[in-house]
Amino acid sequence: MSSRLDRALQALPLTYPGPGGAAAVLREGEVLAKGAWGWANAEARTEFTPKTLFRICSITKQFTCAAVLDAFPDPTVLDDDVRTRLPNLEQPAPAALDLFHNQSGLRDYWAIAMLQGAAPEQAFGETEAAAIIGAARTLQFAPGTRYSYCNQNFRILSDILQDRTGQGFAERLRTRLFDRVGMESALLAADTRALPDGGEGYEGNQAAGFRPAINRIFWTGDAGMAASIDDMIAWERHIDATRDDPEALYGRLSRPVAFADGCPAPYGFGIRRATELGRPISGHGGALRGWRSYRFYAPAERISVVVLFNHMADAHDAAIDLFAAVLGEDRPARPPLPSPPPAWLGAYMDPETGLSARIEPLADGVRLRFAHAPEELPADADGAEITGEVQLKPDGDGVLMDRPSENLSTRLIRCAEGPGGDIAGRYRCEELGADITVTGADGVYYGAFSGFLGQGRMELLNPIGKDVWALPCPRALDHTPPGDWTLAFRRDDQGRAAAATVGCWLARDLKYIRQGS
Repeated sequence: MSSRLDRALQALPLTYPGPGGAAAVLREGEVLAKGAWGWANAEARTEFTPKTLFRICSITKQFTCAAVLDAFPDPTVLDDDVRTRLPNLEQPAPAALDLFHNQSGLRDYWAIAMLQGAAPEQAFGETEAAAIIGAARTLQFAPGTRYSYCNQNFRILSDILQDRTGQGFAERLRTRLFDRVGMESALLAADTRALPDGGEGYEGNQAAGFRPAINRIFWTGDAGMAASIDDMIAWERHIDATRDDPEALYGRLSRPVAFADGCPAPYGFGIRRATELGRPISGHGGALRGWRSYRFYAPAERISVVVLFNHMADAHDAAIDLFAAVLGEDRPARPPLPSPPPAWLGAYMDPETGLSARIEPLADGVRLRFAHAPEELPADADGAEITGEVQLKPDGDGVLMDRPSENLSTRLIRCAEGPGGDIAGRYRCEELGADITVTGADGVYYGAFSGFLGQGRMELLNPIGKDVWALPCPRALDHTPPGDWTLAFRRDDQGRAAAATVGCWLARDLKYIRQGS
């Protein structure tokens, strides 16, 4: 068993190549395997060690939730504080618990920043964040009814914690969490330009080469922490040691969560509950340009796995490799998609979210382009439906899509074929005070966003269906970009493109009206 785990750990640098990284596997609070390899800073030739600081990014969210719950065991007392931070909201504000569970209905502010013309590597600090958060006028769904990842949920919570306690968020994390669990070097490293020990994150790949990633975001409770693999081991030991205490920090974070209608919600308190290799786990990943991480705990087996990469390889996939090794199991293969592929694959629109859904064949399933990243889903043996975390099933000329983790069940409508005619022009979203400019003719169009953060770069639009286009967003302020924006145009009685509904999974259903003639 140990030799298999050792081999799996030793294989990570070549299986997931990049400048450096670290990983650890624990069982019953004891370290079974730990390693650090490569370079924390390849240019300075600084080795990656177990003490190297690492940007754990969105893994921060569970620590933010723990800090807030530590100060306010009943977080409903913060509901009025949430309303105060959304002064322009024209609908009932989400409750504090909606923020904890990513059920707020707010559109993600990193996605909105791209609609405001942000460049991927520009500075984005307190002023810019406050402007986007405070300007929100509408929600993309009623609070508590759906799940959508929204980073500012946790920034708002950390700001409230700081204001209500009169103690800086960084100090609060240190005194109430890090010191208690033995995370000796962990800290809030809110400025993403550099780490105190000089560690660097890298973009690129082995074939094209790696280069230092440039980040200029200022993060707080959403993703601002830095920690070493030794710090993360201390956190996992604390989790296992307090596993039988429902009122312990992680006991509260990992307890069951539901939507307003009572349906179970897999995400809550900055933790995702899932199943890996048939075992229930709770965990979270983190990412910024140049940084990828993943940690989880399997309570029945009392196994923890942590993987940290200072490059863009898939830390989640690497963590599952280690989990399979410690269990002594092989990762299951997926059956091939029947040939020919099902006739119901193709391009669709979701009437609830206003987003396109493209279902494309793979050798062992399908690729669904709907959420912020393409999802690869296994097909049933006869190709009649797709099952798993997302379910797809043909329904006449449409497709039923069920996304239990988001509490979303909808019927996708097939897109009509053909581009639909000229769409060039400038379109404005009054809610955002931002524009889309579309140029081109004869089915070849380019589009770009602009707003108070600048002018975004022009991108070639990809046709999806009649009057439905995708505006690619492959790079953004955050590591995980919004992906393709759906641009669904509406024509007036004269057949002229008069308006567009624009959205991505992180920020949906925004209305743009054509300006001028």
